[in-house]
Amino acid sequence: MEERIRFVIRALEGEPVAALCREFEISRKTGYKFLKRYQDFGIEALRDESRRPLRNANRLSLSIEELILSLKAEKSDWGARKLRERFKRKYPDLPLPAKSTVHAVLARNGKVGKRGRPRYHASGTLLSQPVKPNDIWATDYKGQFRLGNGRYCYPLTVTDLATRYILACESLESVQEKQAFPVFEEVFQEHGLPQAIRTDNGVPFAAAGLFGLSKLSVWWLTLGIRLERIAPGKPQQNGCHERMHRTLKASTTRPAAANALQQQEKFDLFVEEFNNERPHEALDMKYPVERYASSTKSYREPEAIAYPFHDRTVAVGECGNISLYGKRVYVSRSLAGQTLGVTELEDEIWKISFMEHDLGFCDLDSRKFEHGDDPFAIHV
Repeated sequence: MEERIRFVIRALEGEPVAALCREFEISRKTGYKFLKRYQDFGIEALRDESRRPLRNANRLSLSIEELILSLKAEKSDWGARKLRERFKRKYPDLPLPAKSTVHAVLARNGKVGKRGRPRYHASGTLLSQPVKPNDIWATDYKGQFRLGNGRYCYPLTVTDLATRYILACESLESVQEKQAFPVFEEVFQEHGLPQAIRTDNGVPFAAAGLFGLSKLSVWWLTLGIRLERIAPGKPQQNGCHERMHRTLKASTTRPAAANALQQQEKFDLFVEEFNNERPHEALDMKYPVERYASSTKSYREPEAIAYPFHDRTVAVGECGNISLYGKRVYVSRSLAGQTLGVTELEDEIWKISFMEHDLGFCDLDSRKFEHGDDPFAIHV
């Protein structure tokens, strides 16, 4: 994975693909394949393609979903539990779906009646436009590069999109979230909290699990920060930030410093000049410091999440499990340490929510969690 990323970064920076292929000892066909895959689908597309069948044998087939919906059409007032029993009797030779799966199929297709507080249905939003400071911050890693001592540097940058003010530019050893947390905490302490943070879909801002949530993005949600994500393979949707990255690269990495400390000093000098001395065309030739002001929304530790409209609350363990009446159900590792609200919709079927977002359903018989519609999806 790391070699492929390095190959693509250097190709995008203008190095001849043929020469890169010789250096990386791959064919030009393979090199162009990885380059196109990145351009079309983003960084995650550089992972090895799965050799598994396109459809997992244990995954609910469309034909079974259609049968569930046909049974619901026959018995419109029946819930998942009764429909599952009817399915078992009517189609004994077919694999029997869990109650939570039946309920998720009904919910996806608008066949579940509303109970109590309406279920949150996210339809997604366009990426919003910043009007004033701290409306939207953008963050990303400037592509890795090698220092004079041979180690790699991963610059983590944060900017305010309305004013182009650089809030952070930190030389890190990796993209691991444990290194990113202190950077954001320091920025929050100094400048307060934004309304939203815009990222790509890479680590540590997103993860491969439930709705792309990572521990970092879950933390932002608990602080009241809205998540914005650009579409995979569409860096132009964060164009202001990417443009700053080009200037950063030209000013601080050619040549790179001998070590991380010296490189951080180059970053600090760049940020000082960019914010306080460099006029910006988009700001009517003002300096970013002349337009930026810290947020009035101060940083403090997240308060305990309350769920007054739910039947009960459950804690998510370090392994991503919750416990309901002594039965463990896996939800997501990214939510470890968080509190979720649960509501019994019908016998043994529970709706699981995080803050104001409904995550999905579980039934205690199978101990299976079935996620619902993505409440964090943004359509662009």
